[in-house]
Amino acid sequence: MVNTITKQSQIQCKSEYGTLKKVILCEPKYMEIKEVINDIQKKYKHDNIDRELAILQHRKFEQTLRNAGVEVIKLEPSKEHPEQVFTRDIGFSLGNRLFISEMANPIRQGEEEVLAEWMNKHDLAYKKLSTHSIEGGDVIVDGKRVFIGVSHRTCKEAIQKLKRELPEFDILPIPFNPKYLHLDCVFNILSPKDALIFPDAFDQQVVALLSGMYHLIEVGESEQFSMGTNVLSIGRNRVLSLPVNRNVNRQMRQHGYEVLEVDFSEIIKSGGSFRCCSMPIVRQ
Repeated sequence: MVNTITKQSQIQCKSEYGTLKKVILCEPKYMEIKEVINDIQKKYKHDNIDRELAILQHRKFEQTLRNAGVEVIKLEPSKEHPEQVFTRDIGFSLGNRLFISEMANPIRQGEEEVLAEWMNKHDLAYKKLSTHSIEGGDVIVDGKRVFIGVSHRTCKEAIQKLKRELPEFDILPIPFNPKYLHLDCVFNILSPKDALIFPDAFDQQVVALLSGMYHLIEVGESEQFSMGTNVLSIGRNRVLSLPVNRNVNRQMRQHGYEVLEVDFSEIIKSGGSFRCCSMPIVRQ
């Protein structure tokens, strides 16, 4: 399904590091570890989520974005969607087109309809992907080069279909250990020259491929677990990261990045951080 659009420039995302102008968030009002779907949730399933704290941390995240000049769009949270805070997974923008994902796990199915409703209300075009599962956390964009993780959430058939639909893009399937859920939990691009990586999630040939494209800043096992790879670049070398990931932050600063530290410790108990919780629709 594709809707009509009057202003194509209302969607514009050509990289992971262009200046962020407009982003979609969803407050964790009903956030809950209802069904364990990753190793991080497994650790925290008995503690579960302190929703009041999660909301406070998310609002600090939102305010940090607003202070940086980002327009924040907020989707309406729903009791039926306990993981709705992770807006990145429900869609992704490539150039001037927005795709709404086909969610793999039943606990997340239906989140797409909330996004589609907002898009329809604002007369924005989108393509609803169906038949084969693909999620935005597996899609990482750098100009015409698009990395798509092959995982339990994004299947090879979906990637091949996207390749046929977007011949102008160089779409690169990237296999990784699916225990890490999404590609952006183990790989993330900071600039045309630098990227974060947790190398243990990949075969050696994949690491070699990526190291031929970027200077790879390695994330250790403990900081991968605390979502050290899942930072959010907002442009002009500014990056949102958790204070707890000291080594990652130190390395990024050494490479010239301004690291904006925001406590997201309650949110990450469900297995996602700043990139997972944001779906950019305009970057310049």
